[in-house]
Formats: sequence, structure tokens, C-alpha cells
Amino acid sequence: MESRWRKAKMSLGLNLCVYVPRTLEGDDDSSPNTGSSTAALVSPVASSSSAATSANTTPTAEQSNDKVNGGAGAMMPTTPTPTSAGLRLSKSGSKSFKEQQVFIQKTCAICLTTMKPGQGHALFTAECSHTFHFHCISANVKHGSSSCPVCRIKWKELPFRGPLPAELPQVNARINPVNGYQNGGHNTVLRPLPRARSSGRLHHLSALLPDTDPSTFNDDEPLELSCEATEDPQQGSLRTVEIKTHPEFTEVPENSSERNFTVLIHLKAPLAQHLQTPSNLGDGNGPSTARAPVDLITVLDVSGSMAGTKLALLKRAMGFVIQNLGSSDRLSVIAFSSSARRLFPLRRMTESGRQQSLLAVNSLTSNGGTNIAEGLRKGSKVIEERQAKNPVCSIILLSDGQDTYTVSPTAGVHKGAPEYCALLPSTNGNQQVSVHVFGFGADHDSVSLHSISQTSGGTFSFIETEAAIQDAFAQCIGGLLSVVAQGLHVKVESLHPDVHFGSIRSGSYSSRVSDDKRNGSIDVGDLYAEEERDFLVSVNVPPGYGETTLLKVGCVYKDPLMKETVNMADVQVKISRPAFVSVQSVSIEVDRQKNRLHAAEVMAEARFSAERGDLTNAVSLLEDCRRMIMGSASGQSGDRLCQALDAELKEMQDRMANRQRYEASGRAYVLSGLSSHSWQRATARGDSTDSESLIQAYQTSSMVDMLLRSQTMSRSSAPRQTPQMRHAKSFPARPQPR
Repeated sequence: MESRWRKAKMSLGLNLCVYVPRTLEGDDDSSPNTGSSTAALVSPVASSSSAATSANTTPTAEQSNDKVNGGAGAMMPTTPTPTSAGLRLSKSGSKSFKEQQVFIQKTCAICLTTMKPGQGHALFTAECSHTFHFHCISANVKHGSSSCPVCRIKWKELPFRGPLPAELPQVNARINPVNGYQNGGHNTVLRPLPRARSSGRLHHLSALLPDTDPSTFNDDEPLELSCEATEDPQQGSLRTVEIKTHPEFTEVPENSSERNFTVLIHLKAPLAQHLQTPSNLGDGNGPSTARAPVDLITVLDVSGSMAGTKLALLKRAMGFVIQNLGSSDRLSVIAFSSSARRLFPLRRMTESGRQQSLLAVNSLTSNGGTNIAEGLRKGSKVIEERQAKNPVCSIILLSDGQDTYTVSPTAGVHKGAPEYCALLPSTNGNQQVSVHVFGFGADHDSVSLHSISQTSGGTFSFIETEAAIQDAFAQCIGGLLSVVAQGLHVKVESLHPDVHFGSIRSGSYSSRVSDDKRNGSIDVGDLYAEEERDFLVSVNVPPGYGETTLLKVGCVYKDPLMKETVNMADVQVKISRPAFVSVQSVSIEVDRQKNRLHAAEVMAEARFSAERGDLTNAVSLLEDCRRMIMGSASGQSGDRLCQALDAELKEMQDRMANRQRYEASGRAYVLSGLSSHSWQRATARGDSTDSESLIQAYQTSSMVDMLLRSQTMSRSSAPRQTPQMRHAKSFPARPQPR
């Protein structure tokens, strides 16, 4: 064995490819049969003989050195764009002699950039014949992987090197052609993976490496120096939240009184703000679209059930997220299985930040159980202990299984029923930290995941098919990257001595009515650009003459970009009081919101019946609700929200056809719908992210734009004809011409 390593080192010094035959330890029958078993380092500079035989494809040594040294043909480091081509790399080569040759793929499956011998990078070809940049696979091993990122085969021989510096190697790192890849003076060698003596099976590398998480997560990268931004004078009031009110009836007879008269409060967030910014924040060509930067913590399930396509698509989806974050945004990556570990600290998504975060994401491997509580605890720890804070902060949590662990009762979590609310990040000041949760596949714990999102003010999305994960992430970050109002607080006040409030129907938003019934409030929180919120306030209407002023509505919020508090002027609600009203026409706007709230209540009732095993009653409740909605004034008018509610209720009926289907997808689908309607915010469920779906409630232009980017990226790897994306910013009160 020693002579083999000596030959390998000598070959490296002569710029030759190395074929390392299978070791005696790996000759057992349990090792996977993947063709030729090779583990080789490909020399960074092509030899003269190889250059002569492959002159059409391989650059000469002089060309390679010119690129490395920054000559005219130097390769500039760029952020790799994740594509499906980087997830599955082909194996090629004919039988017989070519079976023992090292095949060089065009793309490294980890950093997703092209690779060729002679471009200034050491390449590593594993025993399964897949090839990677050596610095990429070394970082992969450092993060705990001992299997091939492409085919998942456990390796018997691993790339190994000395301690890594704080910064990962840059793309254009200089290569020593004699000693191989250099890193802080440590030579590159191959080291066989230790074997377990007792069972004869391979140890997982994570068991051999210590947990590198520091005791405190106060090592976040400082924020980008903020530059003074000035408002575009042409926008004026377009950057403020719009308040509209709609009484149930515009006219009430003067001698009549109403006990449960409904007033609709409608809020609409402004468009994405256009500001005059210095050239280092914009493009230097005048006004640019600016937004509040985000601190995003992703908590990802990498348990054994995520192996294969699931993990590959999760990596691609994370690559999409990384590519769409700006240099002022910061990202941290938490991975959990049986335990949790912070793979990537909270750092800015500059060019180098993206490179390193992609390396961390591509180092993910699947194994172990599902400890959601520990993953959530680590994500919260990153938020609570960060030294600096971006204006917007959120957690994205994804899991595909049941939580197989519990936390000690001292932490506020009880065995068998984890109280995840005790693990959510504590809010300091007025910053809201929402957890947007994604249930992946048919086996996830939708009830627990939904409770996490509800408690934190986030949304719950149901990713039914593996291919939909990137679109679900895209829709979510499309909203997070467009926050225009924070801590929005609505105030209502009676303006008539005999007008008192009954109730405020606000869904999941906290609302209060004062003891004297003359004042009320709603805590709305954050709004994305162009998002809308609708709340129904019930009041009594006393007899009156001429005109009755019922109440006034105002709101206050913080502009996260301009860093100022905005107080909106009050809007009054008045109704006419004629002596006689022939026909009272109900407001379509009020009626459609009543339908939405009623549908959400019926969804909850149907789910309760289904959980008790009475699926027949659950389906009957949904059917009755459908008839009521389509027979209402707004339903008869062709209102699009009513049509969407009818389609969604029909889908829920289908998913409650039998117990098996309800357990597999019905429960998660209903919970995602409840999350969407109670928060009036878009969630992914079924085909809701598809451009032709009716179930597109609450999507904003920013979400639709991000979805279009995601779907365009997916089509580039698998071309197919799709219709143009339809904007679904809101639901008009009346049907629009087609």
C-alpha cells in the first residue's frame, strides 16, 4: 500500500493523472459496484503529451498559466448559477481500457462552474468516477460529507488536507504544479476513510469531526454601510399605505336602526419604492428600485428521508434563493437531522458570500432522524445573538418528516407535544420575526409545522411534489424582499355617541375592542409591496337624519427603508339617511370578504370533523359552503375571489374522499389554505404557484416576478411550452373582460 502512495506522489510531481487501484480493505462484497474503482488527483497543468493529443479541448500550460496569473485570458471569478445540469453529472467512457481512465465532467457538481485540466484548479476524481474541483470537495468533506454529492455512494478514500483558513479558497487560487493544491502550506493527499472494526461498516465522517458551532453566534458579518437615500419627489403619496372603507349599505332609512352593521376596512401597501440612491446602491443611472435588506435564516431538514432527489432539489432551490439575495442581505444556513448544526454564519451575500454559501449548501448530506425543535432553536439563536440587525428578519423552515425528538420540560417543551412557541426567537423592540414553514411530501408533521407558523406570524406551505420546492421558496422570498411597511397598527374610533363596536373580524391578526365599545385596534405587522388587508368591523347604527358619521379609521407604521414613522390621516365612514329606501344593495366588497371569512371558518370545521373520522360530514360542510358562496351577491357577479374559493373548497372535498388521501395530502392542504386566508398572504399548496391556477390568492407583483424567474430557470433545463405568467395582485370586485 505504501508503494502505491509513493507512486501517486511521484505522478503528481510529473503532472500525470493517477489511477489508484482498489485497496485490499475495499475488496469485500459489500462495497458498491460502480465500474472501475478510481481515486485520483488530476494534475492542474496538462502534460505535454496530453496537450498534444487533446489540443482541441485542453489549453496548453502557457495558456493555463496566463489565466491563473491574470493575463489577457484570465478567468474572472463569477458566482455560479445553479441549474439542473449541476445536479446530475453524466458518467461516460467506453468499456475495456477507457474504463480505467479518469473522465472529466464539464461542470463541478458542488460549485456548478466549468472545469478542465489546465485552468489553474486541482481536480479530484472519486472512486465512483465523478470529478470535482479539489477545493470544493475538500470543503464538502470539511462540512461532514463522506459520500459522493452526485450518486450518494459512500467513499472509502477521501480528499484530505490540513486545517482550513477562515476564508474558503477563491476560484482563481494559485496552483503549485509540483506539490499539488496548496493551502496554508499543507499538501494535498488522499486518505482512506477509517472503518468500524465492530460492524465492518463505514463511519459517517460527521462522527469524526467535532461540532464547529461556537458557543455564541455573535460572529455575524457587519451590515453594509448605509448611504443616505432621498425620496423620489414624483412619487408623492404613492409610497404610503392606502386606506379605504366600505359600509355594508350606503343608505339606511332614517327611522331604522341596525344592530350588526358591517364596515369593511381595506388597506393596500404601496408599490416598491423608487429612491434617489448613490451609485454604489443603485446602478448609477438615476432612480433605482430600493428595498429594505433582509436577514434570512434557513433551517433545513437533512434527515435520511431527504436522500436522493429531494436533497438535490432542495440544493437547487437554495441556490436560487442565494442568487436572488442582494449584497446588503445576509444569509445563515442551519441543517438538522438527529441534531442541528450551523453550516454557514450570518453573512452578506456579496460575490464571495454567495460562493461560500453555495459551497455550504452543496455540502449537505442526508442521514439520521428529524429534530425540528433543535433546528428551530439554533435558528432562533442566530437571530437573538447577532450583533447587527437588518430591518427585515425571517426564518424559512423546511421539513419532510415527523419530529422524532423532544426537548426537556425545563425548556418549555413537553414530551409527546413539543411546545415550539418556546423555541421561537424572542422579539427585541418592534421587529417581527416570522417563521415561514414548508411541509415537504406526504409524511411531514403538518399540524406541528402549521402551529409554528401561526405562532410566529408566518405562513405554512404544503409542497406536495418535489419539483415545486423552488417555486414555493421563490414566492416566499418574493414577498420578504419587498417589505414596505413594518409594525402597522390600525385604529378605529366611534364618532357618534350612540355608535358602539360589536366585533372585529381580523383572522389571525390580533384585534381589541375597548371596554366602552367606542375604540378598537388591529395589529397588522409587516406588509409586502402591493399587499392588501381586509378587516370587517361590526357596529350598531342608531336612527338618524340626513347623514350619520359612524367612525374613523387611521393607521401608523414604520417605513423600513426611509427609517421613519408614518402616520396616515384618518378616513371617516358615513352613510346617508333618506326617509325611504326602495332597494338596499349590499356592497360587493363587503360581501366577498364575508365569503372569505366564512370559507375559512368552514375549512376549520371540516378539518375538525375529518380528524374525528367523520369525512362524510366534512365533505358536506364544504359543499354547503360552496353553494352559499356561489349564490351570494358577489358570487353571482362573477367575483374572482369567490371563484377561487369555490375551486379550493372543491379540491379539499376531493382530498377528503377517503382516510388514506386525507392523511397523505388533505390535512396539509387544508392547513395551508387556512394559513393563507387567516393571514391574507400567499402560500404554496397544490398547483397554486402555477400560472393557470385559480387558487392564486394574495399573490403580489413581487411574488409573481420571482415565480417567473424560478420557472424560467426550470424551463431552461427542461424546455416546455408554458403560458405567460398572470399577475394576481388582488381580486377585483367585479369580473374583468377577457
